[in-house]
Amino acid sequence: MRREQPMSLLDWIKSWFLGAAASPSTSAAEPTEPSQDASATETPPRKRRRVRLAPFRYTRHGAGGQPLPSPTVPEKPYQFARPSVMGGFLDLSGDGDNTRLESLGVPAFQTPQELADWLKIPLGQLAWLVNRFDEHQRPEDVKKSHYHYQWKAKRAGGERLLEIPKPKLRAVQSRILREILDKVPPHSSVHGFVKSRSIRTNAVPHVGRRVVVKFDLENFYPSVSFSRVVAIYRSLGYSREAASWLGRLTTSTLPRSIYDMPDKGKWGPYLVRHLPQGVSTSPALANLSAFALDLRLSGLARKFEARYTRYADDLTFSGSERFLKSLAVFLPLVQQIIRHEKFRVNLDKRRILRSNQRQSVAGVVVNEKPNVRRRDFDALKATLVNCIRNGPASQNRSAHPDFLNHLLGRIAHVKHLHPAHGLKLSQLFEQIDWNR
Repeated sequence: MRREQPMSLLDWIKSWFLGAAASPSTSAAEPTEPSQDASATETPPRKRRRVRLAPFRYTRHGAGGQPLPSPTVPEKPYQFARPSVMGGFLDLSGDGDNTRLESLGVPAFQTPQELADWLKIPLGQLAWLVNRFDEHQRPEDVKKSHYHYQWKAKRAGGERLLEIPKPKLRAVQSRILREILDKVPPHSSVHGFVKSRSIRTNAVPHVGRRVVVKFDLENFYPSVSFSRVVAIYRSLGYSREAASWLGRLTTSTLPRSIYDMPDKGKWGPYLVRHLPQGVSTSPALANLSAFALDLRLSGLARKFEARYTRYADDLTFSGSERFLKSLAVFLPLVQQIIRHEKFRVNLDKRRILRSNQRQSVAGVVVNEKPNVRRRDFDALKATLVNCIRNGPASQNRSAHPDFLNHLLGRIAHVKHLHPAHGLKLSQLFEQIDWNR
C-alpha cells in the first residue's frame, strides 16, 4: 500500500488563497495516474435558470379536440362582424363550448344576435349599450355615457369613483348577474358578496389567533381590466365574440371629454376600460378575476399552517406563535404573489395585529369571539337613548332620507355579530317616538 504524501507548505498556501483543497505534491518518480473513469463521473455544472410561469393560452381546438375553423371568412358571418386585415371578415363565434355552458347551467349564445335575443332587446340597442357606434367605442361626453359618475370619500382618505349605470344598462347587467355569474362559484376562501357568507363568516376563522395579518388591494375594481373580464367569460365556454360583448356590457370606459379636463390626474386608474364600482356584476367578476390569487394565497397559508380569507379587497391571514415567527419569510411571498397576479398592495394599510392588541377583520373584533368595536356599540346606544329623550330628528345629523331604516340596519349588524348586544339595542329602538 502506497503511503499518502503529506501536504507541503506550497499546497497549503494554494488551498488557502484558491479556496479549494489542493492535492498534495507528488514526486517526479511517482506521477499521479489519471483515473480512467474521471471523464465519466465529472459533469459540467448546470446553469440554474429562473423558473417562469408560462402564460395560459387558448389552443386552436374547440370542444372535443376538433380543430377550429379559420376565423377569416369571405362573407360577413353575422351582423357587426369585424373586417379582417387579410380580407374578408372575422368569424369569432366558432370557438365557444356549448357543452361546458350547459354543464354550468348558463345560457348558450355565441353571436351578438343570439345575445340580443337572450336579453330580449333589439340588436341595435345592444350595440348602442356597448358604444359600438361611437368612435373607439367610447362615449363622447358624460351626457352620452351609460353611467352616472360620482366621487365618494374613503374612510382612510382619498376618493373612489362610483359609476352608476343608467336604467337600460342596469337591467341588462342584472340579468347577466342572475343567470350567468351567480351560477359560477368563487374560491372557498372568499366571503364578500357571496350568498350565505358575510363579514361574520369572514371573521370566524381568525378568532382567538396569536397573530392576524391584513393586506389591502389598491384600486381593486379598476385594476380588473377588460381583457381579464373577457377571459372569465371565455373560461365559461363563450366564444370570443360573445365574451367580448359581455365584457363591454359589464365594464366601463370614461368619456373622451374626461381627457380634456384640467384635473384628470385623479381619473388615472379609470381611463382604460375597467371594472366599475357601483355595478351589480362587478363584485362577482372581481371575485372570479382573483380566483388564481385566492388559490395561491390559500395554498401558501396552508404551507405556513395559517388561515386565509378575503372579503372584497381585504386579505386576512392568521396563525399561531410559529406563524408569527415566520412572517419575515411569509410577507414577501404574499406580496410577490399579489404582484404576479396583476394586483397592487396598499402598503399603508398592511397590519400585523398580535393577540395583546385589538384584532379586527373587516370591522369585526376577533380577539375572543366575533364582536363589534366597543366604541361603535356605545355610539349607537347613545344615539338611540338621545332619540328617546329628544326625538329622532335631533340625532339625524347626516340627514338620512330614511333614518328609521338606517338605525334598523345598524342594529341588525350588531345583532348579527353579537345577538345579546343587538337585543339590548332593539329594546331601546322600540321606545322611540317617531311622531316627535
